[in-house]
Formats: sequence, C-alpha cells, structure tokens
Amino acid sequence: MATVEHTNGEPSGPVAFEDAALIAACRKGRMEAFGSLIAKYQDRLYNAILRICGEREEAADLCQEAFVRVLQRLETFRGQSQFYTWLFRIAVNLTLSRRRRASRVRFTSLSNDPELGDGQMAQAAGPLRAAADPARQAMDGEAHRRVLEALDALDDEHRVAIVLRDIEEMDYDQIAAVLAVPVGTVKSRLHRARCMLREKLAGIVDVKTE
Repeated sequence: MATVEHTNGEPSGPVAFEDAALIAACRKGRMEAFGSLIAKYQDRLYNAILRICGEREEAADLCQEAFVRVLQRLETFRGQSQFYTWLFRIAVNLTLSRRRRASRVRFTSLSNDPELGDGQMAQAAGPLRAAADPARQAMDGEAHRRVLEALDALDDEHRVAIVLRDIEEMDYDQIAAVLAVPVGTVKSRLHRARCMLREKLAGIVDVKTE
C-alpha cells in the first residue's frame, strides 16, 4: 500500500492510513464510513470554527456545511496532505468567506461566552505562559477574560494562525497547507500575532513570541 504523505513529504502515519481506508470506503458508496470521519473530526472542527467566528450557531452551521463540501469533493482528494488538513482548509475558507460577506469588523467576543470555562479559556490562550510566580500561573478569571479580549482584537489572518497553531497544534507545514500560503508567511503571522498579544497583555501574562 502506498503511504499517504504530508505536504513536506514525510509519512503521516497510522492516522492517515485509517482516514485513507475510510475515504476509500466512502468512494465505494459506504456512507457509514463518512459518518465515521464526521464522528472523528466534528468536535475538533467545530471548536476551531467557533474560535474563529465566535458564534455557536454559526459555527455549527459552518461545520455541517464543511462536511457537505468535503463529501461533494471527496473524489478530488488525492492524499497529498492529511485528510484533516484538507478538511480544515475547506472549513476555514468557508468561515472567512462568510465573515467577508457579512462585512463584520471584528470577531464576536468569546470572553462573554459562559460556556467557555477556565480550562477552555486557558487553552484559548495558546501561546501565553504565566509568569514564574505560582500565583500567576493559576491565571484568575479576570486574566482569562483579558486574554480572550486580546484574541478578539486580532484581525482574521492573525487570529486564524493562532487558532491553528496554538489551539489545534498544527505544525507550520499543515497551517501553510490550510491557508495556502508559504511557511514563511505562517511564521511571520504567528510572530506578529504574538507580539500584538504580548503588548495587549503586558503585566498580565507572559506571551512567548516564538
């Protein structure tokens, strides 16, 4: 069996082989296989979209639309990247396109979402690291709120880069594939986003720029 490869040419491992088997089954008309792909990735995809668009109903709608697009285009997937990277590219493009059509100036504030508890807020902080003082490492609710407000203030391309790298933990090659930009552009956007966060959160948390 041929290996499925990352865009950087490295084998993508057992996860990609599992996805490849499900995709092959889908192409033979076994829709339960596509259901397995949805079950595997829907929560992760929904959470990423939510952190981009900031609205739960819209995120659910975009997640569903992304899977519909994937099913429609499944025959075009050649396995030259991971399936979930391809899925995220479709979803991110849909989300950003809808934002542009809506002509919104900023993201809806996630800091006002009561369902984002302390653990989720800490995860949303991504590149942020508490100071050495154990009391600061805990990061109280006010600090979490300020972190999310700072993320809200980022423009689309910088916030998406933060979401993909520091929440989804994609590597640079994967992010480059999702956004269809060079790896250097990904690194530049992340560095700029983290510098902006560091400025906004000075005295609250320490933001690592690398």
